[in-house]
Amino acid sequence: MTDPNIRVGVDIGGTFTDVALQHPGGMATAKVLTNYAQPEQAILDGILQAARTGAIDPARIGQVIHGTTLVTNSLIERRGAKLAFITTEGFRDVVEMRSENRFEQYDLNLTLPKPLVARKDRFTVHERMAADGSVLLALDTAEVEAMAARIVAGGYEAVAIGFMHAYANPHHEQMMADALKAVAPHLSVSMSSVISPQMREFERFNTVIANAYVQPQVADYLGRLVRRLRETEIQAPVFMMHSGGGLISVETASAEPVRLLESGPAGGAIFAAEFARAHGLDKVLSFDMGGTTAKICLIEDGRPKTANTFEVARTYRFKKGSGMPVSTPVVEMVEIGAGGGSIASIDAMGRIQVGPRSAASEPGPACYQRGGIEPTVTDSNLALGRLDPDNFAGGAITLSTECAHAALRDNLAETLDMPVADAAFGVTEMVDENMANAARVHTVENGRDIEHFTMIAFGGGAPLHACRLCEKLGIDNLMIPPGAGVGSAIGFLKAPFSYEATRGLFQRLDAFDAESVNAALNELEVEARAFVAEGAGDGATTIRLTAFMRYTGQGWEIPVVLPYGPFAEGDHNTLLRAFEDAYRTLFGRTIDDLAVEVTNWSLTVASVLPEMAKAKRFLSGTSLRAAKNRQFFDSALRQTVTAQEVPRDEIAPGTVIDGPAVITENETSTIVTSGYAAIGQGDGSLLLQRKGTGK
Repeated sequence: MTDPNIRVGVDIGGTFTDVALQHPGGMATAKVLTNYAQPEQAILDGILQAARTGAIDPARIGQVIHGTTLVTNSLIERRGAKLAFITTEGFRDVVEMRSENRFEQYDLNLTLPKPLVARKDRFTVHERMAADGSVLLALDTAEVEAMAARIVAGGYEAVAIGFMHAYANPHHEQMMADALKAVAPHLSVSMSSVISPQMREFERFNTVIANAYVQPQVADYLGRLVRRLRETEIQAPVFMMHSGGGLISVETASAEPVRLLESGPAGGAIFAAEFARAHGLDKVLSFDMGGTTAKICLIEDGRPKTANTFEVARTYRFKKGSGMPVSTPVVEMVEIGAGGGSIASIDAMGRIQVGPRSAASEPGPACYQRGGIEPTVTDSNLALGRLDPDNFAGGAITLSTECAHAALRDNLAETLDMPVADAAFGVTEMVDENMANAARVHTVENGRDIEHFTMIAFGGGAPLHACRLCEKLGIDNLMIPPGAGVGSAIGFLKAPFSYEATRGLFQRLDAFDAESVNAALNELEVEARAFVAEGAGDGATTIRLTAFMRYTGQGWEIPVVLPYGPFAEGDHNTLLRAFEDAYRTLFGRTIDDLAVEVTNWSLTVASVLPEMAKAKRFLSGTSLRAAKNRQFFDSALRQTVTAQEVPRDEIAPGTVIDGPAVITENETSTIVTSGYAAIGQGDGSLLLQRKGTGK
């Protein structure tokens, strides 16, 4: 019989699959290599391993929560369905023409991402809706039926439908979808009026195309996963982490897989936000580094920063506009190819470069002894003494120092005529600088001063690099939560059931129509509550309303959080004040004598989570001297130092470990550089504090 108090979170990453099993006796975790051919197998292996550790019968598991990079990887690698796109006549090439933005102004060989659907697979019909939803050109039934027959004859596996202004009136899209289903019931069909009912046809068309492109693959994978769980006697319902930081049913995820784009990283942001609230931290920079990528997210007032658009598969690193824009609720973060498996190479100018290519889990870094021969960040950390070759991933993987040295020597050191240790230092310093640059860009773009933030680091690689990152960024305080090595998986267990419904409804505030806004918001609330009820039942919920607003003539909007309730005709002044406050916070000023308009509305319904206990914080305490020492290379000092080696479970609240030190645990190791000291906290987390700051 299943037990609702036994829940498991599973995060599939590019290198490792992380499992966190929560039970009445505590938390059991597991970290296994990702199986690319059968990702569900790694999930089962990890769950069973965690169940053995926690002495839990797998049949008693009451809930499985899963996050995956399958959608993102499929879009980046172009591994999706044979796809057709049907749109309004005259708009066939919108997804190829993109916008007027030139993200790299002086590059004469600018490369734009190719659309997911080729021109020969893009079709048009004679129809047209106006921006207010009125019909300008009715869609002919005979043309609809002829188009459906053409799609079936073409052998397409999926169809995306995106008509002009369908967010205002979806009737024509529904006609086309019904005709396709009538002649091909098993065909995957996605409508823009369902997937992304918002203004801006380029982003809306891209979003519905991306959804249709991956939908058959995701539905097949989730079906296999549920089936394999049942065969293993795990009868628990399966829920998915969505990009906005909440949970949805596996059925919703199968129908709208584009909502899973940042599924795994969103769990990490929830994990960090939980600890920010527990420790009363208002300004937090979360740093999640795994085997393939590093993710950085701003968390203020205990809430991760969110957005309603996201770019996939950027062709230029850090360059907005160089990727495929998708309009879906997402936890906003910057993600770069900097993980433990990131491969180091020498560029045309003789410099060490790291990433974005990754050795992943197959074959993995050279030190894994699984066939990898190129040097990676993990190989470099091992060569610099930061990893214990006999106790990596809890001893599940024995690392070869000789293989790591050979990869560094053959690919870097000999070519650059330098010792292997210097090459390894160059690799780690380069990846740390890349991550520091990404953090600087992200905080500056959001108008924030990074030095005033506390970093929360998690993921298998982050505790190894976080202290050096803080040195580069001028951050004095760093926290390493318990279970940091599987942080995203634990974050899944902290997430609410939630659903964000969106609607394009353009209005200028000086012509504010409260009646039409209230009608739209009522529809959004009904839609969102129906999805949340699938997981949360009739439990208590919260509602968050956001209007996307701008000055007339501006090219983009900013999110403005508003109190939820029926609007009256005179409430346009309330909206104006809220917009000006948000605009002033972001840009430092407002613009006089310029009209303000609303383009899109967003309403999020979320289940209410239990109140979280506040952690007892320690800023000082009793020093601990470890019985065991180890040598590692301290990048700030540029020399090898003798460091204390302390098992994490021996650090009691109020215990102080002066750096340099290595704090070991099964899923990761925390490097405390010479300029920092680690202090045990009441909830089992570690506070790494720059020496001499005392704050």
